[in-house]
Parts: sequence; C-alpha cells; structure tokens
Amino acid sequence: MSTVQRFDYVIVGGGSAGCVLANRLSADGQYTVCLLEAGPRDWNPFIRMPSGVIPLVRGWFCNWKYWSEPQQHMGGRRFYQPRGKTLGGSSSINAQVYIRGHASDFDRWVSLGCSGWSYEELLPYFRQSENYEPLAEPRDQRFHGKGGPLNIAERHNLNPLSQAFLDAAGQAGLPHTSDFNGAQQEGYGVLRSYHRKGERYSNAAAYLRGAERRPNLTVITGAHATRVLLQDGRAAGVQYRRRGRDCEVRAAREVILSGGSFNSPQLLLLSGVGPREELSKHGIPLRHELPGVGQNLHDHLDLYLVTKAKTRVGFSFHPSSWPKALLGLLLYAFFRRGYLTSNLAETGAFLRSQPDEPLPDLQWHFVPVVNTHHALRLGPVFRHYGYSITINENRPLSRGHVGLHSADPLAPPLIDPNYGAESREIERLVRGIKLARRVLAQPAFDAHRDVEMAPGPAVQSDEELSQWVRQNAESIYHPVGTCKMGLDALAVVDPRLRVHGLQGLRVVDASIMPSLIGGNTNAAVTMIGEKGAAMILEDALGGVGAGAETALAA
Repeated sequence: MSTVQRFDYVIVGGGSAGCVLANRLSADGQYTVCLLEAGPRDWNPFIRMPSGVIPLVRGWFCNWKYWSEPQQHMGGRRFYQPRGKTLGGSSSINAQVYIRGHASDFDRWVSLGCSGWSYEELLPYFRQSENYEPLAEPRDQRFHGKGGPLNIAERHNLNPLSQAFLDAAGQAGLPHTSDFNGAQQEGYGVLRSYHRKGERYSNAAAYLRGAERRPNLTVITGAHATRVLLQDGRAAGVQYRRRGRDCEVRAAREVILSGGSFNSPQLLLLSGVGPREELSKHGIPLRHELPGVGQNLHDHLDLYLVTKAKTRVGFSFHPSSWPKALLGLLLYAFFRRGYLTSNLAETGAFLRSQPDEPLPDLQWHFVPVVNTHHALRLGPVFRHYGYSITINENRPLSRGHVGLHSADPLAPPLIDPNYGAESREIERLVRGIKLARRVLAQPAFDAHRDVEMAPGPAVQSDEELSQWVRQNAESIYHPVGTCKMGLDALAVVDPRLRVHGLQGLRVVDASIMPSLIGGNTNAAVTMIGEKGAAMILEDALGGVGAGAETALAA
C-alpha cells in the first residue's frame, strides 16, 4: 500500500457530475479536493472533433464498453452499453445534444418525495451551468444563462438532409419549436449542442481545465476505485488501484460517488453496502444493508428508421466521399470548420405518439447517415449514403437492476435493464415508426429518397413492427436510477443526496434520478452536479454535518 493521501473531499468519477463537483468544491480554496478517474486524461483527438463520436463509441481507449445481460423480452440479445472512461466521462464521447428534459419530469420527482427538486427550483442550476449563445430575446433570459462554464452553441450550418427533415416535418403538419429547453419542448426544430469554436465542449473542458491549476485540487487518472472505506458507520476514504498498486485516499469531510448509473452502485456493493442477498452471493461482508442499491435501472429504448439516399450530401465512408473527407480533415485541422464540426444529430423533435398523450412521449434525432449499430458495424456506411430518424420512448416503465458478476473490483458490473418488459414502450415505438414514415414521405425528401432500409417495405402491420422493434431496438445510452433519491424503502439517497444510514457519503450522478427524464441526460446530470455541490457547501458552512445520518421512511 502506498502512502495515504488526505483531503477534505474525495470524488470518485471524473465524468459529467464529477467535473462539476471538482470545480465548485475547490473554487474558493477553502477545501482540499481529490478527483479519482479510472480512465486516462481526455487527450484523444477524437474527443475534440464533434463528428468523432463514431470512433469514440466504437473504440476502447476511453470507453468502458459494457454489455448487458441477455434481454429476455428483446430476443435474448445483449445490448451494448458504452460509457465514457476518461475525464469528462460520457460528455467526452456522446453526441453532444443539449436537452434538459420536460419541466414536468422534475416536478414528478417532488411528488416522489424529493423536495427541492421541482423544475422552478432547478432552473437556476441549469442557467448557471450555461453560456448560451446568443442570448438576445428577453424570453431566452428566463430559461438560459450567460457566462457559465458550458458553451451551448447555436448551429450556423445544416446538412441539406437535416434541412429536408425540417421542411418535411412542417409539410406533415407537426408543430415547430424554436427552443426544446424553453417554454415549449413539443415540436420539431434545430438541436443545440455542446460546442465551442468548432470543437466538442465536454464537462472536462468546461469545468476542469481551469480548475486543475488550483493547488487545492488533485486529479488522479488511471485510478480504479475498488471500495469505499467505512469506519463506524462513516465513509472515511477510498481504496483504488493504479498501475497495479493498491492506493488509498482519506476524506476528512465526505466521499462523493459520481461514477454513473453502473459504476456507483457497483462500488457500493463492493464496499458491502446494498441488498443482503446480492452481497452474500459473492462473499462480500455486509457493512450496511440498503436494499435499493442497484435497483430501479431504466433507460430509453431507441430504434433507427433508415432510408437509403439517392443523393450524396450526407455523411458516408463510401469511396466517392473520400475527396470530401480529405478536404473536411484539412478544414477541421487548420480552421475548425467544415462538416467534421457537426455532431451529426443536427435536428430532432419531441412529439406525442397519439393526441391523448399528456406530454410528448417520443423523441427523435434526425441524422444524415445510415445506422452503424453503435459504430460496431461500419459496412453499411462504406456502402451507402442515407439518413435515419432515431426514435425513443421518453418515459419507460420497465425496470431492471445492476449487480455484480463477482467480488473482483476490476470485473464489469452485471447490467440487466429488463428492456421491453412493459409492452407500452413497444406500442409507442411502433406508433413512432408510423409517424416517422409519414414525415419521410413528404415532398421535401423526394430528391433524396431511394428505399427504406429498416424496418423495410415488407414490415407494415402492428404485429410485424412490434416484432421488428423487439429484434432491433437498442439503448440510446441514458441509464439512470440505480441509487435513486427519495424516502421510500428502495431509496438509496435522500433529497440532499446523502446515502441513507451512513455519514460522510453521497452519490451525485445520473443514478440518483428516481425516474428518467424525457430527453438526453447530460444537461440534467450537470444540473445534479451543480445542485449537489451547492448542498455540500451549504452543509459544510452551516455545520449541519454533511452526510448526517438519515432514516428510511417506514
């Protein structure tokens, strides 16, 4: 064991929330902070390139590359579960789409026992995270902020296929929205993204770069946390493995888990915190029984409706695109301009699958490329030009869990999302396909449309479409809920994100969401980091005793 280092706060996980915490907790210089990240520094050039999402999701160099257990309701398939393993976490490898979720999603959290988490109470944290460009109209100022760490870029150029999608949605009579994160989420429109001067702007770039120069912040990469050190009902530190050696850091105030919906519950389980049966199965001594650890896993199911294109204006690796690609590389390398500055998901929509739905229950991303199956099957991209609408159902009812394969801390967690257990999700996706087909049949696509590649012209009836969805839907990478916030028997953290029944231990990441929001999750996780940091500092200054013991509601 190497020399023990001591800090006020130890943060496990340098992802979207961890970067926020590292910045905010070290900002005034009063506290010493250590950030542990299992992956490398975010040096990879594809991280900066917005269109680099394809090699990032496919590659191993900054990606945990997890796989689920076989999904019994989805044809027995294992689902790919990529997660960022580098500074910035998944904000360093995702598609950079800026969506907060519907306001009612957060109000629902309050109804589930999470006081202080209504949309109006969270809006200041969303705003303080933003540098929203431009910010001209007064109506923008209620919903958006200026001068925050994260640059939210206006899109100046659209691929012609993305413009065709906007035109076709209007021709189909769908509503339009100018801001998915403003007064009206419902409708089709242009997606904003985490960009700055032609580059991806991850949470590491936004929150960590400048903060790393502070003498009271220590960032350790390549540090794989193996357990939380518990003493007399309190989190005293973290053990981690780095370059084959076991190391230890001690926390005078708090240990904060920010590993995400897979790694945070795994670390709790490895530390003896969780359901008795799960720990006993792997021979891990029970330190604190907490039945909800790893439960309540849910995620957005996603599918691709793909059309082959007659034109060659989209993204492709077809040999005919190589001269354009060479020019694009030069423009990007020297000027940060050109089509490689696109994150591909340039336009999208939030829609109701049928008129009586109270909220938009479908989200679409339009991408001017054929489906690459998580970039794991690139053959179609080398053979075809095309375009796709990705369709996901916003508020899934199916619930799964995260567990352990073994007591080996370096083994991947057991991931079982239980996709498709609730037929409602499949039914809404079927309705989404029918609606997307209506949009893609509009005159705006006449010059581009060749033939539907998936599901294909032969798949038409509801029964055929349902079967196709179960055989082909995938994850859109929005897992949440495995250390859920609340006061019920399966809650893991209270509304101040303190682990029930333990002192000095919090969880601050996507795993605390009691229910999944309708939209991409990075903005909400950033907000959770902002609010979590504010609560930690409030408790420290107020002498409440951050991590004070809380009791589960009966």
